[in-house]
Amino acid sequence: MLDTIIQRKKEELKSLVLPELRPVDKRSFLHALTTPNRVVGLIAEVKKASPSKGIIKENFHPVEIARAYEKGMADCLSVLTDVSFFQGHRDYLYEIKQHVDLPVLRKDFIIDSIQIEESTRIGADAILLIGEALEPSHLKELYQHAMEVGLDVLVEVHDQDTLEKVLSVITPRILGVNNRNLKTFETNLHQLEKMASIISPDTLLVGESGIHTNEDLKTVQRYGAKAILVGESLMRKENHTLAISELYGER
Repeated sequence: MLDTIIQRKKEELKSLVLPELRPVDKRSFLHALTTPNRVVGLIAEVKKASPSKGIIKENFHPVEIARAYEKGMADCLSVLTDVSFFQGHRDYLYEIKQHVDLPVLRKDFIIDSIQIEESTRIGADAILLIGEALEPSHLKELYQHAMEVGLDVLVEVHDQDTLEKVLSVITPRILGVNNRNLKTFETNLHQLEKMASIISPDTLLVGESGIHTNEDLKTVQRYGAKAILVGESLMRKENHTLAISELYGER
């Protein structure tokens, strides 16, 4: 699946037209996660669909969802902008930035520097770089480029081999361990446990995917996660604010 998505992304980039530069407030994604509202920080994801689950939210209103997450004291937002596989759009991110005061991650498959320019123009505060999608040297180039233009970067890996390759070229400020295998889309919550010991204590560790309950949250926290990225389990609830409280065991 990842290979299919990346191939499509390469085709899309051939006809990419950059939007006009839009004035938006810049916010620090990293600072929000290092000073979270709870013991474990929350990146709450605005996501309509996924390749593995299909439509997650039929009645999809991204700004309303983002506002509900903010009311539930999420620390940051993640907004899907991939159109072909996740039914996202870059306009969703810009619209959310007009109505919510949280830092926003652009969740997409970034493989070219032009997407970094695009990300700054639509108001992203951070971007995602996926270790399994990029050669280490290319990931380093994109990482440095993003940092130079004022974007925070969430570097994501799934397996230890990829992690070691990433760590051979950079020490990410923020590292996400995706419990979902992006080739098969199978989820194993204990993926993070396997890799936590080789991650620098200076790196903020984020647990991603497969986190549905307060017990799941406690599990990844025990493995060393300082923050979590949660999409599907929050998106499937009617009340997104209440869903955050339930995830954190507050109700």
